[in-house]
Amino acid sequence: MTEQVGTGSAYTDDELHEDLRWWAAANYLTVAQIYLQDNVLLREPLRAEHIKPRLLGHWGTSPGLSMIYTILNRHIVRTDTDWIYIAGPGHGGPAIVASTYLEGTYSEIYPEVSLDEAGVRALCRQFSTPGGIPSHVSVETPGSIHEGGELGYALVHAAGAAFDNPDLMVACVIGDGESETGPLSASWKLPAFLNPARDGAVLPILHLNGAKISGPTVPGRTPTYDVTEYLSGQGWDAIEVAGDDPEQVFRDFQRAVDESYVAVRALQERARGGEEVEGIRWPAIVLRTPKGWTGPHKVDGELVEGTFRAHQVPLHGVRDNPEHLAELETWMRSYAPQEIFDDAGAVAASVRALAPSGDKRMGASPYANGGRVRTELPLPAIADYALDVDPEAPGATVHETTRVLGEFMRDIYRATTTADGGGTFRLFCPDETHSNRLGAVFEATARAWQLPIEYYDDDLSPTGRVMEVLSEHLCEGWLEGYLLTGRHGLFASYEAFTMVCASMIIQHVKWLQHAHELEWRAPVSSLNVLLTSTCWRNDHNGFSHQGPGMIDALIPLSPEVVRIWLPPDSNTLLSISNHCFRSVDHVNLIVVDKQPHLQYLTLDAAEEHCAAGASIWRWASTEREGGRRPDIVLACAGDVPTQELLAAAQLLRDHTPDLVTRVVNVVDLMGLLPPADHPHGFSDEKFESLFTDDVHCIFAFHGYSRAVHELLHGRPDADRFHVRGFMEQGTTTTPFDMVVLNRMSRYHLALEAVRRATWRPDGADELENFCRSQLDRHRSYVVEHLEDMPEVRDWRWS
Repeated sequence: MTEQVGTGSAYTDDELHEDLRWWAAANYLTVAQIYLQDNVLLREPLRAEHIKPRLLGHWGTSPGLSMIYTILNRHIVRTDTDWIYIAGPGHGGPAIVASTYLEGTYSEIYPEVSLDEAGVRALCRQFSTPGGIPSHVSVETPGSIHEGGELGYALVHAAGAAFDNPDLMVACVIGDGESETGPLSASWKLPAFLNPARDGAVLPILHLNGAKISGPTVPGRTPTYDVTEYLSGQGWDAIEVAGDDPEQVFRDFQRAVDESYVAVRALQERARGGEEVEGIRWPAIVLRTPKGWTGPHKVDGELVEGTFRAHQVPLHGVRDNPEHLAELETWMRSYAPQEIFDDAGAVAASVRALAPSGDKRMGASPYANGGRVRTELPLPAIADYALDVDPEAPGATVHETTRVLGEFMRDIYRATTTADGGGTFRLFCPDETHSNRLGAVFEATARAWQLPIEYYDDDLSPTGRVMEVLSEHLCEGWLEGYLLTGRHGLFASYEAFTMVCASMIIQHVKWLQHAHELEWRAPVSSLNVLLTSTCWRNDHNGFSHQGPGMIDALIPLSPEVVRIWLPPDSNTLLSISNHCFRSVDHVNLIVVDKQPHLQYLTLDAAEEHCAAGASIWRWASTEREGGRRPDIVLACAGDVPTQELLAAAQLLRDHTPDLVTRVVNVVDLMGLLPPADHPHGFSDEKFESLFTDDVHCIFAFHGYSRAVHELLHGRPDADRFHVRGFMEQGTTTTPFDMVVLNRMSRYHLALEAVRRATWRPDGADELENFCRSQLDRHRSYVVEHLEDMPEVRDWRWS
């Protein structure tokens, strides 16, 4: 019996049986990884000592993942196309490791896991054991760009991989548990943004086996008609495949993949031929198979296959329960290992021959090792965008700080756009590009949009490549997938709401941290995150928009990966952005506000300052070369803290002229760490040259003060640093009232400086009285006039 399929090739009985044999091999290796530490080919009867002392791993999702891999292999061989495989189910690692071992990729990357009995033993002993590999489809797994440890991001990563990769097909398997998450639910909106003329394609495979870790799932118990209708409303044309008979499911799934591929290619050919394609509907597959398929049907009289009991390890007592051990051996022998492995323990040549060759293997695809296809970003000279600042009058110019970055990115778009309208750079921003003063990018491209466009819309186009959707999850996740497949970009968001996707960023840090340890993983472009509309300047939006917690979320993470930048003005932002766009394998957090701010440094001075990470601003200090040591150090990090600290320094200069002050601006926050704790950590000598080793320091900081105290731990006499920052005090109010509420105003800083100075200078009493009276005046003024006092609102450094 043969069945005709859309590619013009028949899926013959022989091919079906070959695929079932590969599937058996993958299932066998999956079970072996979970259970065995020895006798991995069952060349002798199974005994308790052959079992690992600690059983970890997830069987339930693995047979379905392996079946999908098997059919895709067949499809790739037939069509000579490029596919990558994204495994959304959280602990599907053993299935994907098994398939990459069968195709030969795993042993090429890890020669110690050789294609013989010793290699199979190494493969099994390393799984979920000390010094081995995790149970996820982790960074160590060839072909992976998606670990799946935290559920919800499979489809968003798949989308990022497909953007601007016109020849790539992305198979994205979405499991039951993941399908219940918010990010995954939002991800179904992809058809509104995916352009068949210049993007690749994503084939979502919603694999519903009915259960998660201890109960049913909503889509698993939802009638298929309702599931497919839901997907239809999101822009997908879903095909159902369901059953528990392997031969029938293989035939049906092979046909579904083939029909989906034909539909994708037809859509792309029309769009790439210049036809205006309306009502785009991308194919998707809804696959229903039993959880723990082909595993133990019942254990101790309880139903396992097809239930939540198959989720992890279906036979728990194999070391102590002879009946369980016998059931395990029967289960494993059902896959006929004697037909999978030859006499030397190598996978039989007839099985290995079923895999694609070279880079067409999904485990070997260069798209899934993005540094292999990454090219350097052609960056314009930042001097073309520099703000003109008079070096003799720092703090006199006012400008919206982030606007220069929009102009810089506009020309990055122009420099990277290809002849087909694609490119290698994208901005991802949740409906805030104009709000964040980055709107210059729309001079080069529009927003990506595949739905109807009305005459009154601005900057929408099917060919647009600015990614805007009101979901931080989608924007950040799209960028991750885009970077991990070899491209460049930036995610810009309101500071407070980046916390929506904080765990995603943390997971990406973990990925890069482990990638550092793998020589075969080529470096990828850094994840650049711009936090703007910051807590200090969201006075108009109120307390819900005021939160600098992302800094705290990243500080404890891998020092090899995390960088946190606080540029005080436009030219320092340009310098830092230029550096971050060139960097690889980092997560760069750039915190700078979009509102008009004082501008301090020329571009040359900004470049020098950013390279140093922190420096003494002599023009703002009363300390003189060769003169007396400072009586107080005034430090700042962040744009609003810099302004308030400079205003405090001016108050001290004018009221207590005999007090010697030193002003230090910190732009590289991680430089505060000791050098043993971070590559950017300032040496002891440099730290002392900035902050002395014994003088008290008043530190105005953008975020929570505890973050600076955490960084300073281990520095000489860290208790002498007195940090003022955000204290969770906020509301809808004026800009200056925000710093007053959080006790980081110029008056609070000046009062603290007088209190902590090495001596009490003349004029201190008058200054203290003035500061307190100004704070009192402020309270009544803002209530009466609904704006800040003129001397604050119009203040400039002089």
